[in-house]
Amino acid sequence: MGRVKNLEEVKAMVLSRTGKRNTFRHAKMEDVQSVLANLTSKDPELWAKEWSRVAKPYEDKAAQAEKQGNFKEARENYVQAYCYYATGRYPTPHTPGKMECFRKSLEVYEKAGKYFEPVLERVEINSKVGKIPIYVRLPKDGKKHAMVINFGGIDSFKAESYEYDEGLQKNGMATCAVDMPGVGECPIKASPTADVIFSSVIDYLETRADVDPKKIAIMGRSFGGYWSAKMAYVEAKRLRASIVWGGGVHYFFQEDWLRESTNAESYLMDHDIARCRLFGVEKFDDLFKPWSALSLKDQGWLDKPSCPMLIVNGKEDLQTPIADLYILLEYGSPKSARVFPGGHMGQTPQTFPTIVNWLKNELQ
Repeated sequence: MGRVKNLEEVKAMVLSRTGKRNTFRHAKMEDVQSVLANLTSKDPELWAKEWSRVAKPYEDKAAQAEKQGNFKEARENYVQAYCYYATGRYPTPHTPGKMECFRKSLEVYEKAGKYFEPVLERVEINSKVGKIPIYVRLPKDGKKHAMVINFGGIDSFKAESYEYDEGLQKNGMATCAVDMPGVGECPIKASPTADVIFSSVIDYLETRADVDPKKIAIMGRSFGGYWSAKMAYVEAKRLRASIVWGGGVHYFFQEDWLRESTNAESYLMDHDIARCRLFGVEKFDDLFKPWSALSLKDQGWLDKPSCPMLIVNGKEDLQTPIADLYILLEYGSPKSARVFPGGHMGQTPQTFPTIVNWLKNELQ
């Protein structure tokens, strides 16, 4: 296993990510510095308390603006509060304080969503595995729209699809954000049968008069890319396109990679806890069996036909082996791929625009 970072290393990494990535993308440097000054340990309850402290004034400011009818200001402040509450639960809400941050992050995000364009609609889909909460954003113009089902990985829940949803919306695509199995509000843990979550979402979207059922795509980021790859096979006929962005499919699920990549240098903290919670296991050593069961090669999917797939990653990824991008190209239907410089997910200024352009072409 990788070396666990000490407090000073965690603080340095948070500073380097401020304004750039993860939940820190919206963070303001003065707020971050105020939190870090008070972090005297890596205690998750202290972490949650400090991020809640900086979130609360923005939440109050948003409520005040709302009362005064300043909806743009309300939206901005709710999004800011959401950013800090979501950071407070990061990477996974495994303690009471973090769980409260998670609850608050959804509350303020949904309040902000009333002022999104198009507005955020929270829908709870009834399925055989329980209620599946999703966030749908569709223009109210009486037309049928191309739809992208969008989700992240072990630490990026459905509300963290916000930037990606915004980018897709600006390019004429409607969005549906969902939690992948084992995270957020998803009713089930990760397992070889958990793809039922995404099939249920597609079932629901096909019933909507404002969704074009022939133009439904899926985009999974990080561990979410695994589910995108799997759904490209499982729902080859119903999905128009699939984006596998930084996701593993086979080598990722080998025991040696699990050991080597957990607490990778590129991961902030509590990587082992977040990975265990996906499957509902307590100890890292209990993870090997359920983890390895997810390999798409071992499940026999790779030779089967799939919908059009774009596979994207960074060539120096320490969290997902680049070999998993290539193994997808070696089997089954021909696929598109783009390798970017850098680490996990190949995060360059060109990466997301490249994905959006490919999706636009596929969904035309």
